[in-house]
Amino acid sequence: MKIIKGGVCTPKGFLANGVSSGIKRSGKLDLGVIVSEVPAVVAGVFTKSSIKAAPLIVSMKHIKKGSGRAVVANSGNANCFTGPAGLRYAQGTAEAVAGFLGVGPADVLVTSTGIIGKTLPYNKIIDALPALLKGVGSKGGGNFARAIMTTDLKVKECAVSLVIGGKKVSVGGCAKGSGMIEPNMATMLGFITTDASISLKMLKLALKRATERSFNSITVDGCMSTNDMVTVQANGLAANTKITAQGADFKKFYGALEFVCVDLAKQIVLDGEGATKFIAVHVKGAADGPQARTIAKTIANSPLVKTAAFGSNPNWGRVAAAVGSLGIARINENSVKITFSPFDKKEISIGVELSLGRAEATVYTCDLSLEYVRINGEYN
Repeated sequence: MKIIKGGVCTPKGFLANGVSSGIKRSGKLDLGVIVSEVPAVVAGVFTKSSIKAAPLIVSMKHIKKGSGRAVVANSGNANCFTGPAGLRYAQGTAEAVAGFLGVGPADVLVTSTGIIGKTLPYNKIIDALPALLKGVGSKGGGNFARAIMTTDLKVKECAVSLVIGGKKVSVGGCAKGSGMIEPNMATMLGFITTDASISLKMLKLALKRATERSFNSITVDGCMSTNDMVTVQANGLAANTKITAQGADFKKFYGALEFVCVDLAKQIVLDGEGATKFIAVHVKGAADGPQARTIAKTIANSPLVKTAAFGSNPNWGRVAAAVGSLGIARINENSVKITFSPFDKKEISIGVELSLGRAEATVYTCDLSLEYVRINGEYN
């Protein structure tokens, strides 16, 4: 596998673009689209929040088809808590894009990110669609990545190439997310493309596994969003022998997909609102995987641990308190070993070793700074 420069347009047959529709008063890009030149196998994961934004409700219905041609996204407005009108606007956006492409509405996924509870300026989106779709191209991935940003400070892209069955295969992606991040699925969006030929069953399996190791293993502030989703489109133009079962080819493809997802997830943490430190929490010796992940997430979400990191203060008592707060039997001061890397560095590692079993988990997070409070105190 080779890391290469690029994003969603790196794999063969994917086009993208981003424009300013006027949703953002700043005039920055706020509407983007990814288009596959041929029908693609499509899989996705969505927020587990019981309150889901209108576009997610539409996309969760459309994705049941298992194939599609495009994903359209807007930033600056979440189209959430917007009632029947929000659903009409989300469905109407998908239908309008489908009309331009000459495909069915179910071939288009739609998503939004931004402020909750404000009516989506639907007419602005519809008015901007002709320019958006006319301008799609193989170099438009960067514009798409910028069009999905809200409080993000940096564009988040990643791409890799590898050989499967003698054929060059590429996987590319981009993501947005900076605050309101604890994906179980967060306010985060991720878009992955690949020219690999793979069955829907195997693509779903790969995305589910990769999501657990990446987007579901990060937290900025422990707050789940209403709009989170990650999609992957596989159009098969690499012409490799179709991956239909677990084996050597699936293992190679999964390795590439996981790498892209983990890299994008780390970029989200590094761009956390007001973040000055990147923190990796490693838990080893847990009784099972879920226990290891729960302990790691509890440490990563502790405001006391996060503020200690901001202050470059290696206060291991904060970590011990977070572990102990779970009330897990057999965990006491004799069964826990806590280690730190230097806290005055930008990247920090916190290690917790237990004596309950052999399971382990890693969660990525950032510190909690004064700037985080300012950003979210003013955000609406």
